[in-house]
Amino acid sequence: MTPLINHRSLKDQVYEYLREQMRRGKLKPGEEIKMDKTAQILGISKTPLRDALLQLAMENFVTIKPRRGVYVNPLTLEDIKNAYEIIGALESLAILKAGPHLTEKDIDNMARLIENMRKAIARDDFDSYYEKNLDFHNIYLNRCSNPELIRIVNTLKKRLYDFPRQSTFIKEWEESSIEEHENLLSLLRQRKYEEAARYIRDVHWSFEVQKKFILQYYPQAASSGSHQR
Repeated sequence: MTPLINHRSLKDQVYEYLREQMRRGKLKPGEEIKMDKTAQILGISKTPLRDALLQLAMENFVTIKPRRGVYVNPLTLEDIKNAYEIIGALESLAILKAGPHLTEKDIDNMARLIENMRKAIARDDFDSYYEKNLDFHNIYLNRCSNPELIRIVNTLKKRLYDFPRQSTFIKEWEESSIEEHENLLSLLRQRKYEEAARYIRDVHWSFEVQKKFILQYYPQAASSGSHQR
């Protein structure tokens, strides 16, 4: 049997394979990940699979239950609220650190990305909107000189938006989000970094401000309330 996994960086490749299965909805919340079957499908030993599962557990994608198995975690409303609070706090800090280092080219690129987001929404292309949205935030995140902050933010965003990625979107939410991006960019243009930091935390990443859209976008989480695993 020819392995599906290239033997370079096995753990990372297994991790990406499992994340892709979650992103596509092939591995669903609450489902057990069968180690024997998965290792056989990939043509690998259990060691890189265990290592990948440990990383997924650290990132809260799965729960490892000793002698019982590995299960894909559901995304609860409490998970979403916590993620919003953490991302808001960290992106606020990133803006304070990155703001003085943003160049005119950075600002122009952010403006271009907003326009591309608007065009993506007009043609109902959520995947393109999603990627341009990430690119917008990554401009100031990458200027903050804190790789660990960036890693945490990116992991939480994967859990929020790729678990699995929704095939549809809420147009009113995305249009509101574009307006928020424009407001943020205006503050950055004016070098009002403290105001921009508060805005990203208290508006854009505020669970309470975004709650009506969150409840629509995550109906399963909304129906489960704050149920904990």
